[in-house]
Amino acid sequence: MGRRTRPITDRAKESLFNVLGNRLGEPGRLPEIAVLDMFAGTGSLGIEALSRGAASCVFIERDSRALRALRSNIEKLHIEEETRIVTENAWTLRVPPAEPDGYHLIFMDPPYRDVADTLRMLDLFERTAPRLAADGLIAFRHESKTAFPVEDLRTLECVDERHFGLMRMLLLAHRPR
Repeated sequence: MGRRTRPITDRAKESLFNVLGNRLGEPGRLPEIAVLDMFAGTGSLGIEALSRGAASCVFIERDSRALRALRSNIEKLHIEEETRIVTENAWTLRVPPAEPDGYHLIFMDPPYRDVADTLRMLDLFERTAPRLAADGLIAFRHESKTAFPVEDLRTLECVDERHFGLMRMLLLAHRPR
């Protein structure tokens, strides 16, 4: 995968899932929720969510090398029934696949260089927000040195922010009406 992937360290992943567990279930665990993993890559975050109790995960990825690794990971772990792969470009996908009760957790992990395009990111968040469950969270990962103007989001707000080395994780939820 090389330069195309942005692997998350085990320590950062453990910390992230402890935070998510505290907000959605219990520390280290997730309730039986539906997860959407945009820019899935090899599926690290979505697969981890499944291993911690999530009921299902939809992975969105278009890179052929990442897709081969993602499919291989799903097969090795025998989680085909809990997963679905959508081979699309997350940037041009008008609306993510629907989930009857919405996704309680959406991982938004675009290539770091793309986060600098603020208007594109804001558009993606606004197109994705309707698929988020009323009490769901979007976990948005990007480089710490890149400032993202969360105050410009119309339908979402930042409810938590964490730094893990060179990585920044924002947790976004629906803005109260």
